[in-house]
Amino acid sequence: MLLYLHIPFCDSKCFYCSFCSYANKNILKEAYSEAILKQFEQEAKRFNISAKSISSFFIGGGTPSTFSPQLLSPFIEKITPYLTQNAEITTEANPNSATFDWLFEMKKFGFNRISFGVQSFNDKKLKFLGRAHDSKQALEAIENAQKVGFKNISIDLIYNTRLDSKELLLKDIITAAALPINHLSAYSLTIEKNTRFYKKSNAQKESLYLAKYAIKTLKENGFFQYEISNFSRDYECIHNKGYWRQDDYIGIGCGAVGFYKNQRFYPSCNLEEYIENPFLSKIENLSEKDLLLEKTFLSLRSNIGLELTNIPLHVAEKIEILLCEKKGFIKDGRFFNSNFFLADEIALFLNS
Repeated sequence: MLLYLHIPFCDSKCFYCSFCSYANKNILKEAYSEAILKQFEQEAKRFNISAKSISSFFIGGGTPSTFSPQLLSPFIEKITPYLTQNAEITTEANPNSATFDWLFEMKKFGFNRISFGVQSFNDKKLKFLGRAHDSKQALEAIENAQKVGFKNISIDLIYNTRLDSKELLLKDIITAAALPINHLSAYSLTIEKNTRFYKKSNAQKESLYLAKYAIKTLKENGFFQYEISNFSRDYECIHNKGYWRQDDYIGIGCGAVGFYKNQRFYPSCNLEEYIENPFLSKIENLSEKDLLLEKTFLSLRSNIGLELTNIPLHVAEKIEILLCEKKGFIKDGRFFNSNFFLADEIALFLNS
């Protein structure tokens, strides 16, 4: 079982961000702290969780580092009995708000992994993306995380912006490789509705050549690709892999999705509405066909692979075609995709 907590508060809204987040509602933080406690009590019953049954707890956002440890403390106290002894406990953070004191308090709470939204070490690119930090703050935040005792440190990078070139990406990756991190996520810029970039026609470069170059360069600098956007240096994120395996996960907070067996739960993304009624959620019932499609998409984008036990005959037949075309291989009863860039096309082919 996985547990996700969404913190929707931000210092500012990045130009590419379409997530459920707010940059002007800090006055609601205390009420939000109380609402997430109420929702967890309900979800604990709905998911029928028992002591020591949650293997991963992940706080995302928004910007968790804008939420004070004091406001988070009651929630941590509430969930601690449900965490396994060696649970992965992750928080996201932004370099400008992850102060030394904030990092120290989070480590004291038991967090053993941190993921920084760095995006780039190029100040011009950071400004272009609407980030609130500069490269110096990013380096200092990572250094401080190491100083307070974090051994598992991850960073995010974005590529395929208008400003990107081989030279810029190479410098970002070489800088990252020299840092005390053991995980990196590299995302191609996507343009979503209701973002500032959506109104710009030239924010995105959308270059397959640059994408392939970024991945090749990451591999050459010691990062192992275990999912289309995720790279390990001796550490693969337990929480992410749980999603890709279709493990059950509890979603707590404004807009945080939950999944249990064949149902998905959607709390309101309206902050005031969520605080007023954290128990309210839309429920999506998933058919066997829906679940198989999702399982195929998720497993073929990663090194988890598609389990071949009990797959429908038409899927098995199409896997044989892919094997003949050398677009995948079978190992330990699972079918693996040979090229993550083709994962979506292969998943659609298998489920058509």
